[in-house]
Amino acid sequence: MADQEVSELRNRILGIMVRSVRDQARASKQECAAVLGVTVNRFTSYEDGTRAMSLPELELLARYLEVPLDTFRASDSLNETVRDATLPDPELFLPLRHRIVGARLRQLRHEKDFTQANVAKLLGCSASTISDYEYGRRAVPVADLETISRGLGVTLEYFMDRDSEVGAWHQLHSEFEKFKQLSADVRGFVLKPINQSYLELAMRLSRMPAGQLRAIAEGILEITY
Repeated sequence: MADQEVSELRNRILGIMVRSVRDQARASKQECAAVLGVTVNRFTSYEDGTRAMSLPELELLARYLEVPLDTFRASDSLNETVRDATLPDPELFLPLRHRIVGARLRQLRHEKDFTQANVAKLLGCSASTISDYEYGRRAVPVADLETISRGLGVTLEYFMDRDSEVGAWHQLHSEFEKFKQLSADVRGFVLKPINQSYLELAMRLSRMPAGQLRAIAEGILEITY
């Protein structure tokens, strides 16, 4: 299947997921469009898959609907809590995020010794399109960003928000999902306030050089034997 066909299929699948999540969250098209600072018609085209969403838009929408980004990759349970209405202004937030995504793309391309033409070949587009992506003049569709990520040997997480409240929210939920995967015994130990001092000690030990840790271990052995 040609790269363009793959991107179009991915956009349609993403649109179906967005509509499903929005329906389950009981959010209207009008509400979601307002969150992204776009018209209802444009948001409808996102759900129809006829227009591509960017990663920053998907991040902001997921934050509004209070679902992890992974929800748009596979079926997942939704957070039924009331959505936080205090969200960044999309007219300020999204252009900044597009520039940050572009800057990371440019940095990664240099690190991998790729030219804009090399990256353009991954997408079957022009080098000028990649230039527009890198300088935030054009939003990178999620499907294209996934293709670029694979071609440059990183995951989509490389481009995800790490700085704003939106990014912090997604990071917190990602960490919570990892926490849920720990064994029940480990989760129970971590959640007991009385064990906080042990956790803090483990954190300090983890930051020590190997030689210093070895010296401590040898000192303990001398005391116990």
